[in-house]
Order: sequence, then structure tokens, then C-alpha cells
Amino acid sequence: MVKIHHKTLEDLEFPKVLAQVSEFCITEPGNKMVLGLIPFPDTASILPSLQRVKEFTASFGSDAPIPNHGFEPIQKELQLLEIENSTLESFSFRKLLSLSETTQTLLKFFKKFEEFYVQLHLFSEEIDFTPAISEEIKKIFDKYGEVKDDASQELGTIRRRLQVVKSQINSSFTKALNRYAGSDYLDEIRETVVENRRVLAVKAMHRKKIKGAVLGQSKTGSIVYIEPQETLEYANELSNLIYEEREEIKKILKALTEFVRPYQHHLASYQHYTTQIDTIYAKARYAVSIDAVLPRLTEDRQITLIDAYHPLLLVSNKKRKEKTYPQSIELHHDKRIIVISGPNAGGKSITLKTVGLLQVMLQSGLLLPVDPSSEFFFFDRVLTDIGDNQSIENHLSTYSYRLKKMNQFLKKCNKNTLFLIDEFGTGSDPELGGALAETFLEVFYEREAFGIITTHYANLKLLANELPHAVNANMQFDSKTLAPVYKLQMGEAGSSFTFEVAQKNGIPYSLINKSKKKIERGKIRFDKTIANLQKERSKLRKTSETLETSAEKARQESKQLEMVNAKVQEKLESYQELYDANQKLITLGRRFDSLAEKYFNNKQKRALLDELFKLVMTENSKRKKLSPKKKKEVKKKKHEIKQEVEQKVAVIRKEKKKEKAESKKEPPKKPQVPLKIGDRVRMIDGRAIGTIDIIEKKKAIVNYGMFTTNVSLEELEKV
Repeated sequence: MVKIHHKTLEDLEFPKVLAQVSEFCITEPGNKMVLGLIPFPDTASILPSLQRVKEFTASFGSDAPIPNHGFEPIQKELQLLEIENSTLESFSFRKLLSLSETTQTLLKFFKKFEEFYVQLHLFSEEIDFTPAISEEIKKIFDKYGEVKDDASQELGTIRRRLQVVKSQINSSFTKALNRYAGSDYLDEIRETVVENRRVLAVKAMHRKKIKGAVLGQSKTGSIVYIEPQETLEYANELSNLIYEEREEIKKILKALTEFVRPYQHHLASYQHYTTQIDTIYAKARYAVSIDAVLPRLTEDRQITLIDAYHPLLLVSNKKRKEKTYPQSIELHHDKRIIVISGPNAGGKSITLKTVGLLQVMLQSGLLLPVDPSSEFFFFDRVLTDIGDNQSIENHLSTYSYRLKKMNQFLKKCNKNTLFLIDEFGTGSDPELGGALAETFLEVFYEREAFGIITTHYANLKLLANELPHAVNANMQFDSKTLAPVYKLQMGEAGSSFTFEVAQKNGIPYSLINKSKKKIERGKIRFDKTIANLQKERSKLRKTSETLETSAEKARQESKQLEMVNAKVQEKLESYQELYDANQKLITLGRRFDSLAEKYFNNKQKRALLDELFKLVMTENSKRKKLSPKKKKEVKKKKHEIKQEVEQKVAVIRKEKKKEKAESKKEPPKKPQVPLKIGDRVRMIDGRAIGTIDIIEKKKAIVNYGMFTTNVSLEELEKV
């Protein structure tokens, strides 16, 4: 039987977690149920509950998401059904119908997809559903929530007569309106509605000229609202019919209430079911928001937390966009008790609370923000002593209260207990309090309980070092700055860095030195030794992290190089295949050209056909028969390779064209000398020298002796 006291839950701030979970509920009953959650009383119920949350979490990204489970609470309706001769209103039946249909939709869904939602389906199978409630309500109400005309024979008759009378009223009113429209009796608005009745807007001075019932007047008194005499008879009949309709509806609702009353327990179970679904939904949404998972559950007495986050701290830091440091910690048979020491504000209490809070969350059916490979055992009891617990009401000091707590621990502690004690032994004389705390720790150890304590007492650190199944741990600090790094280091006690922290905060060295002299030399040396060990550990840790980073970088680079080499090799092979294929085509082209030339010379058609046939048969013998799918793949691959090569060749061609164009760029033109007939000239890109015979329109006829030529003057230079 699992028993976890509400004070333990408060110490671990479990109600704050529930408050965050409840924000994801979409119904009021679901919200109340979440806020009232406590750890399950037996371990048999915990695992199915966790699985249901896990399945719901998986549905958010699924192709078959779970349907909407929203509903309006029916608590008042259930209370009314318990009262004899009570009658439910129309809106109440709409709520009952909605709840019934929502339940039916969920049950059908989980039945249809039971292979995906195993635990949710098993959970839903417990509901004794009957469609009779929704079927009967649907007979009475339409989709808009109004009572149907055929809900009863009498109601149908009344509503048909109502339509007739309403038509007669409209017809008679229209006749009266048309009769007085041509006169000056009516105001510009002509008509209006008073008390749901059409009336004529008559000028006050002419009110006696129109027969009918006065139903009111305007604020100024200038207009009197009269219902014409022609419509009065029908209007009275309408009032009677409306009354009859209302009474008939009461009878129908009374009969429907009596029909539903025996199904009260069904409706209560529907509400409880959908409330639980809402609770599971909220748990799942909360799990997604903190990246929570279902860790491994074991029957062996052990806890293995890997990259575990304190959920409240995680949510808070997310809002502030600050980093949250995860913790890894392990408790098992050979390491049942952990004694955490070190300076204040290093994260000792947070680490302790993280373990306890995650444990009670898991045993309450919540997923955890841990690595999926983390392992948990279900404890029968979780005992806590955290914080300053002065009891003003009972006139107890902090130490008295803590002694009372220790007495409770001694009564309840066994091998299926997880105890968590913050600042163990504080509140009294250090020597005496430390000695008593040491004795308590020995008792917890003998009873094989699992636990974590935080302390500054040296004797507890020594005891943890001596006990075979206990271990020291410390919260790591930067050796230079004394700033916390929020990492738990197992296997070593931590120094309180009392004097170092004092010096950092500006306390004069003379006072610190004076203080040291007041303490036993052995204690100073012990604490100094621990501090030095921690500093060395910090240096080693930084060196190790640097080496690991370098090694990881080298591995990544090596892996990347291998991938690049593999890709290059693959490209080379592909290009080689393409090259071979093109060479083959060139060879075939040459053979075909040779055959074409032969035929051109001898015109022997038969010999040509024989040679072509031989060529085709030779090539076909080399081909392998492929399936259509394989052919398609090969064709696609060839196309991709060809495209890639063409793209790269196009780039190369473009670059070569650019280079060629740049090389062909004309050198700076020499200053042109005006040319005239008789000048000796040569072309700019030539060597031959000639004489200009004629100049016409920027062109010249140059005589080279043996021949003459017509050249543009721009292409000539004077020699």
C-alpha cells in the first residue's frame, strides 16, 4: 500500500506542478480533478495510468487524433434527477445529449483504433454505455435545441394552428394598413412592434378615428400605437395558443425527465469518464510542454536519473529564456544513501527536490522530463524533511520540529522507503546535533532505506565514506570564481568553502585568519584537503571536457571527410559510367559512318543491311534484360548524372568563354593619325605594308603592289 503524506507533497511543491497541469484542462471538473491528484494507492494502477498518458501524448502528432472531449458539467442536473417529480429544462437536456454523444464518439474511436490506444481502449471498455438516452432526447429536440413539432401529437396540432393564426394576423393587419395608408392618420413610420404585436403608428390627433386597442405611445406622446380591430380577435387566439404550447412543452419535458431518471448512474459515469479523459489530456499536454517521457520502470530497488530536470524550474527558466541544468544521479543496492555536501547556493536542495518531486509525479501518473533510459522503482513511502519548519501553532522550534520528524521517520522507515532530508542535523549545537544526525543515519542505513541528505557536517561526510552502501557527493564549483556549475560529482565530499566565500565577499583576511585560529587545526586541515581535492577535480574536469570536445571535433571531421570521399568516389564512378557510355556511342557512330561510306562507294544495299544486322545483334547480345521498374531506375539515374555533368560543363564553358573574351580584348588603341592618299599603312593585326590610293566614306583602297583591297580606316595604322 503506497502512503505519501500531504506534507511530503507540499515540501516537494507537488501542488504547484498540479496547478501547471490544470491550466491545460478544458473542463471545470477536469481542472478540479487535476488539482486533487495524489499518488496512486497501489502500484498496479500506476503503470496503466502512465501508459494512457503516453498514448494520448502520441496522438497529438498522429493521423488519427483523439476526438474532442469537451462537455458542460451536469452536476446540477444529476442532483435534480435525484429529486422526485422534478423536471429538467430544455438547456439541461441539451447538456445531457452533448455529454452522451461525446462519450459515444470517444468509445467508438478507441474501439476503432484499439491497436494504437491499447490502455485507453481498455479504460473505455469499463463504461456501460446506452444509446437510449441520446435517441430519446433526439426524438424530442432538433439540432438547434428546440422542441420538435412532432414531439407529441397535441404539440403538432397547436403549432399548425399557430401558423394559421399568425398568417391571419398578418393578412388582417396588412388590410388595415392599406386602408389607412392613403389617409393622413398614420405617422411616417406607419407601423411598429409592441409586446411582440404589430401595431399602427397613429398620429395622436387621429387616434379616435381608428378602431382598435391602444398598446402604448411614443415618448413625446405624438404617436399612439394601436392594434387594429381586425387583428384583435386573432391576437387573443394567438395568446391562448402560445400558452397551450408552453404547457404542452412542460408535459413533454416532464415525460422526458421521467424517462431519463433511471439512467442517472449512466450519466454520472459519462461525466466521470470524460473528466478523466480531460485529466489525461492535460497530463499529456503538460508532458509535451516540458519534453517529458515515460522512463523505464523496474521491480529492482533502484533509481537512475539521467539528464533529469526539476519541472518547476524548467518551466520558470523557459519563460525567462534561461538555461536549466539537468542532473544525473543513481541510487541502488550498493549505493542506497547519498550524502551531498558543498557550499550554499550550489544546487544541493534543488537536486534533492528533483529526485523527490519526480518520484511523486511518476507515482501520480505524470510523465517526467528525463532521458528515456532513466529507471524508477515505485516506493511505498516517500519521507521528506525540507526547509525551515518552525511550528508556531505547536510552539515548536526548528530543531524540535525536526526531531519530531525524525521520530516519524524512525517509525515508518523500511527498505521500500525513500527519504529526503535537507540540511540534516542543523538547528542545534553542531557537535551534539551532528552526533544525533549520525546515529539517525546509521539507523536508516541498517533498515536498507534509500535516501539523499544534504549537510555541512564533517562527521556525516566521514560516515558516508565508511559505510559500504553509502556514498559522498558534492555540487561542483569553479575553482577560481567559486561560482556553481550545477553538476553533481559522485564519490567525493564537498567543502563548504566557508573562508573562501567569505574572502570573496570582502571579509578582511585578518578576521578570516583570526577565525581559523579559533577552530581545531584538524577540522581546518580536513576542510582544506576537501577544498583542494575539489579544485583539482575541477581542473581535471575542465581538461577532460576540453579533450572530449577536441576528440569529438576530430571524430566529426573524420566522419565528414569519409562522407565527402564516399561522395567523390560515387561521383567518379557515375561519371566513368557516363564516359564509357558516350565512348561506346562514339565507336558505334564511327562503325556506322564506315558502313555509310562503303554503301556510298559500292551502292550494295544487301551488304549494308547484313552489316547493320550483325552490328545490332552484336550490341544486343551485350544487353541485359531488365524489369520495367529497374529500367526506370537506371534511366532516372542516367538522366540525373547527365544533368549534373551538363550543369558543371555549362559552368566550365561559361568560364572559358569569359577567359577567351578577356584574352581577345583589344589593347588600348593608339592615338589615330589622320590618314590621307599616298600614306604608307598596314592593317592593325597584319604585317603587309601598302599605299592608300583612294579614300571614300571612312574606307580606303590600299595598294599592295600585286593586289588592292578595300579596308576600314579604323583598321589601318600609319607606318
